[in-house]
Amino acid sequence: MRIAVLLAALAAVPAAAGTIFVTDYEYEADIVVYVTDYDYDADLLVHVTDYEYEADDFDELWYFTDYQYQADVSIHYTDYEYEADLKICFTDYEYEAGWTGGSGWQERLH
Repeated sequence: MRIAVLLAALAAVPAAAGTIFVTDYEYEADIVVYVTDYDYDADLLVHVTDYEYEADDFDELWYFTDYQYQADVSIHYTDYEYEADLKICFTDYEYEAGWTGGSGWQERLH
């Protein structure tokens, strides 16, 4: 019984910032994202974290969740740069992550 109450309480806690859900359809997404291979083409350099708490309050640190209700932002990947709201490049290192210039999405991803 206590476990059920604990699980219910945890489900009610809002997701931490930087939690991302990838949708199958563009109309379900908050942001349409294009992934580029080159950091100089990107608006945002993204580092993927292993734990949700590591992405708290950072636009550039993303934690991917399997459930849309846990996400701060839902994204949809596009194959075409001209369809994208945001261009990103994934980086292996946290210190490289961040905005590369001005963007309308800055400070709005969490």
